[in-house]
Amino acid sequence: MEDKMLERLTKCPLCKSGRFLNSQEIKDYAVSKETFIICKCRSCGLKFTNPRPTAETIGPYYDFPEYYSHEDKVSNFTQLIYQKVRKYSVNQKVKLINRLVPHKGKILDYGCGTAEFLLAANNDTWKVTGIEPNEKARKLGNSKLADQVFESLDEIKAGKQFEVITLFHVLEHVHSLRKTVKKLIKHLKSTGYIIIAVPNYKSFDAKKYGNEWAGWDVPRHLYHLNESALNAFEDIFKLELVEKIPMVFDSYYVSLLSEGYRKPSQNVLAKYLKAFSSGYQSNQLAVKNQANHSSNIFIFKKR
Repeated sequence: MEDKMLERLTKCPLCKSGRFLNSQEIKDYAVSKETFIICKCRSCGLKFTNPRPTAETIGPYYDFPEYYSHEDKVSNFTQLIYQKVRKYSVNQKVKLINRLVPHKGKILDYGCGTAEFLLAANNDTWKVTGIEPNEKARKLGNSKLADQVFESLDEIKAGKQFEVITLFHVLEHVHSLRKTVKKLIKHLKSTGYIIIAVPNYKSFDAKKYGNEWAGWDVPRHLYHLNESALNAFEDIFKLELVEKIPMVFDSYYVSLLSEGYRKPSQNVLAKYLKAFSSGYQSNQLAVKNQANHSSNIFIFKKR
């Protein structure tokens, strides 16, 4: 992409510090094959892609068949597994919000994709609202939920508040990080929860695959967060981190993609066996060290 289509950040998008350094260069294996620089903030620990495509020019980087969160159809074995795991994960997410808010209520899923989670919550008597910028995914979501999925947070009525707001593997895609989180918090009830799931570049699988780790997913992932960066949310946004939950399936899926990036020519069986071994080992080491799963869910409350 031409430089004029990129924006260069002069401050950390999370803590606004100007103290950051170039950390590494990562290739976009999925789409453009371009290389992007990742910087690391010396104040809060956030890593971020810099320079990065603007909100207006990033669209083409999402244009590839393996971006399954925007699809409902199954066209290959990997996608079949993805859909099966997604169905299980959706049920676990509903159990989580029911545990946090037994009386249920209103939920906002920011970046809801095709709205599978919202549909399950709706069937469990939650009052659901979704935000999904991608037109294709949004149309699929609205076909299930009768126009309860919107393109932008600005379309949500001012003053409307939710018991739960979720961002499952979404925050790393949001251009206006601080502005968006602040807007979301305004829509959160004083006793409500904001749930954020992100990949973890400190995980075993991230270390194993290095620059070929699929969790980098540049330039679609604008931010690369570890627990240190998420802990900074407490002071910056006046939140309290109340719980962290590992997402154990993510290590297998990310390892599968990473194997494909590392050695595209290997046969399918070898790729799956190596990915399963890597994912299993990543989870076992994370349990042993009580940290650093491939992805984690962070649950916050207002202070």
